[in-house]
Amino acid sequence: MPDQKYATLAVHAGQHPDPLTGAVNVPIYLSSTFELTGIGSDKGFDYSRAGNPTRDRLEMALTALEGGTSGHAFASGMAAIYALVATLHAGDHVIVSANVYGGTARLFNLIVQHYGIEIQYVDTADLDAVKGAIKANTKLIHIETPTNPLMVLTDIAAVSEIAHAKGVEVSVDNTFMSPALQSPLALGADVVMHSTTKFLNGHSDGLGGALIGSKPEHKDRFLLVQKAAGGILSPFECFLVLRGIKTLPLRMKQHEENGRAVAEFLSTQAKLKRLAYPGLKSHPQHELAKKQQRGFGSMLSFDLGSRDAAGRFLGAVKLFLNAESLGGVESLASHSATTTHAALSDADRAKVGITEGLVRLSVGIEDKDDLIADLEQALAAV
Repeated sequence: MPDQKYATLAVHAGQHPDPLTGAVNVPIYLSSTFELTGIGSDKGFDYSRAGNPTRDRLEMALTALEGGTSGHAFASGMAAIYALVATLHAGDHVIVSANVYGGTARLFNLIVQHYGIEIQYVDTADLDAVKGAIKANTKLIHIETPTNPLMVLTDIAAVSEIAHAKGVEVSVDNTFMSPALQSPLALGADVVMHSTTKFLNGHSDGLGGALIGSKPEHKDRFLLVQKAAGGILSPFECFLVLRGIKTLPLRMKQHEENGRAVAEFLSTQAKLKRLAYPGLKSHPQHELAKKQQRGFGSMLSFDLGSRDAAGRFLGAVKLFLNAESLGGVESLASHSATTTHAALSDADRAKVGITEGLVRLSVGIEDKDDLIADLEQALAAV
């Protein structure tokens, strides 16, 4: 219900007891097909690519959490981004945040552009640059805020206002913040995208992606891609995300507390050449973060000056695991140049600021004093 508070929605949206058995947890419907009631009639489902009861429940929950009109679950975050642009046509123009996740850039550069869709990377933090980039054939502005891993913010409300004046839609990758800390649709965006693999799932045990639309036509558009392309999320992994969503508000509170503490500690370390965390007053977009987010999250990055220094640090951490991905209960550290942005050329990485010394942290929910002690001893090895 729309008047319920966020923590209540996280537990109950889409997760009402099963009407057949009364089961409190959403059942996992491991059925590829469903018996029809007649020619052209069914009980709501006919084939799991088109719809599955477990997936329906997850999509209901995602819709409620983001305040949208429809939710659509996909097999991965990349499958969700592909679905976002799958109904565009040759000759269309898409504006993308300049330093997005490397996998997004790989998809757009090596696949989507081959369909005759023009991709233009723009510093979407610069509103004048956004205005100047919009053309008559621009159909979409896709922004990532904060960006992965440089933590650059885009003013969602301002970009949405600029885009809508020209008849252009805005999509927002909300993976880093999760719906607990940021609501892009409420700020004017048209579509929200998530890698549910991350904070929504929260336990590093399942891949997934999602799109949440704000208009009736989004439901038709994204349902078509689910049916036609088939990159849907399995019932079991839908169940895992539903399980994770129930504790999302609690987990994000701890992620947030730990993220702030770790950032404050790192801000005192002379070995760091650069530290990016919007919760620090030294971040150039700290005030924007306060305005459009309900917290600062637990993602941050810093530069140790060289690949050797980054390697020494990553080789010394104990609680922080040297692993790709983010948003799980465990803390992770990764070398962006060889993980998240390995698909980019050296020149392209340098252009967006992904240096050889850059390390990204996903701060988990462990005791913050233990995490800081681990970072302290690892920095001593640099």
